[in-house]
Amino acid sequence: MSEEKTTRGIAILGSTGSIGTQALDVIAAHPEKFTAEVLTAGRNAGLLIEQAKLYKPNCVVIGDEDQYQAVSDALWDLGIKVYAGAAALEQVVEMENVDIVLTALVGFAGLRPTMKAIAAGKHIALANKETLVVAGELVTKAAREAGVNIYPVDSEHSAIFQCLVGEFHNPIEKIYLTASGGPFRGKKREELAQVTKAQALKHPNWEMGAKITIDSATLMNKGLEVIEAKWLFSLKPEQIDVIVHPQSIIHSIVQFEDGSMKAQMGLPDMKLPIQYALGYPDRLSSDFPRFNFMDYPSLTFEQPDRDTFGNLALAFEAMQKGGSLPCVLNAANEIAVAAFLEDKIGFLDIQRVIEETMKGVEHVAHPTLEQYIEIDEKARAFTRQLIH
Repeated sequence: MSEEKTTRGIAILGSTGSIGTQALDVIAAHPEKFTAEVLTAGRNAGLLIEQAKLYKPNCVVIGDEDQYQAVSDALWDLGIKVYAGAAALEQVVEMENVDIVLTALVGFAGLRPTMKAIAAGKHIALANKETLVVAGELVTKAAREAGVNIYPVDSEHSAIFQCLVGEFHNPIEKIYLTASGGPFRGKKREELAQVTKAQALKHPNWEMGAKITIDSATLMNKGLEVIEAKWLFSLKPEQIDVIVHPQSIIHSIVQFEDGSMKAQMGLPDMKLPIQYALGYPDRLSSDFPRFNFMDYPSLTFEQPDRDTFGNLALAFEAMQKGGSLPCVLNAANEIAVAAFLEDKIGFLDIQRVIEETMKGVEHVAHPTLEQYIEIDEKARAFTRQLIH
């Protein structure tokens, strides 16, 4: 009789990004619990090679096929299998020794490999909110049918998930996702017209990649989280609210039918939700910094300014209408943010081009996976035309 496996094999899709590198720190701190089986990167071959030498995964995937040879040569002696390209990314998640797939890719790229992992019966630790934003109906249905769990890694959704432990039989009345307000909290539209890339990339509380940092500055990140929460927790749009909490200590709140509220608190540190998702249902010991009430004698809350930060209102609109509209919203946002980071458009133009794309791309009520991919491409093309 074979011995029961005691460690969980983790595939990290996007191991060189902010979430991926922190996930590897968590794995390194708990070698008795986790092994890094698969590491993947888009273009950062240098860091992928370093990680592979340190963690000795079964295999790695480099998205940029031009860098395949360099990665392969560097890892040849270690016997680590090296693959390249998008198709390989979808295949490695099916490997037998993978128990959990951490989807830490940025944007739409996370959808196909996540669907493949679910079909292969792998549990998902989801840090790629766009997967549920774009195709929440398809993804959650597939997970239910495959008997697969989706463990949220976003700090807000992890907070909701933690508040629901032991409460799954109790209906949720409402959830409040907290937002820091980003670097421009309190500013009006006329002040945002001259905002520079450098200013937008300075988040007050979190260290994140460039795309998500800009999304936080426009409040689109919170909008995407609202749509993700709808699918993760089977909620109606009117059950989800956003509250600005500048200190980022309360990560989100659940209100139950009796009026009682549960909140999850802690210092802003992504390693905690990553570790909780990978280790669930166990809470693993950590040396993460501890919260001290005296460092935060007052916690404050305010309404988000949906007029100034119109992306949040656009996300609520997309969630209400459903179908293909969140997919269009996400595609337009990815192109607009990239254009802002390349100094092609201004900060307020991000919202304008998203809004125009949402009006300009035909709506489909219940798209298939292939239709989602077509709609995503159409929306991107439409947004690019608006920019050029």
